[in-house]
Amino acid sequence: MSERAVCNAERLVIQYGMGIVRQPFLRQMPWQVSHDGTPVILPRMGAITLNVQIGDSVYGMEGDHIEPGVSIKNPGPEENSALNLLSCIGNPAVVLSGEAKGAEGFVTGSHGGVDDLLVYFPRDVLERMTLEDKVQVRMRGRGMKILGFEERVHCVGIDPDLFEKMGIVVEDGVLIVPVAAKVPAHLMGSGIGEFSSAAGDYDIMTADWKEIQRHGLDHLRYGDVVLLENCDNTYGRGYLTGAVSIGVIVHGDCILMGHGPGVSTLFSAKTPCIRGRMDAHANLADFMGVPPVS
Repeated sequence: MSERAVCNAERLVIQYGMGIVRQPFLRQMPWQVSHDGTPVILPRMGAITLNVQIGDSVYGMEGDHIEPGVSIKNPGPEENSALNLLSCIGNPAVVLSGEAKGAEGFVTGSHGGVDDLLVYFPRDVLERMTLEDKVQVRMRGRGMKILGFEERVHCVGIDPDLFEKMGIVVEDGVLIVPVAAKVPAHLMGSGIGEFSSAAGDYDIMTADWKEIQRHGLDHLRYGDVVLLENCDNTYGRGYLTGAVSIGVIVHGDCILMGHGPGVSTLFSAKTPCIRGRMDAHANLADFMGVPPVS
């Protein structure tokens, strides 16, 4: 017997935050050396990325740490911290300036290290946007609790409307969550050991491609919801036997050793009170009703 999981949505504060579309950027010495020792120059973080979106393969393009859609950042350090910490995956966003003014999208993740907030907009909107356009986010989700799991599950960064759309159920006292993949803890790399999981992400390491294939992770897509086994993301990022974390793939594969597709956390538990149910459609594009690209 199962029942739908419910959260305290009516108790959550709603605030607006604003970011500016970020220029693409590279270091003055732009060479990146891959895990096999090859120096390359590739597109990386920031920008309006026209042809990489949620639902696409994270391995399909020549890039490094590619952020799908639009990358935004607030020029004030404290303001940008609030934008990243208070925005949650699934939060609505709207363009405030330029030719795309009024266009609607939603938050798809937060990228640690560069502190970018990532936002989905349709391709036709991206074509009308310009660098330094203003994007407003309707921030809601901090303080969210799953009823009946208040002491066991820590909600890290999920909009309550997305939570509802995911169709999460409770069976025998366990949360059953649709996931596109399950990731073993030994594959988690860059970002592990961070003192907070409330913003940013950490990476699935992909240098050992045979191991990636063995665990069925060679088909990962931007926006996939994944389960991290024995990974504690409650108040930091680390290994804990029996812990379970649920996250979203937010950026693309990386050439650097210890790096790979990034995972932003939705919620986490120190005990095995969360189970994943494999679902090929467990992707933000499906949950949020994004139409397929024709």
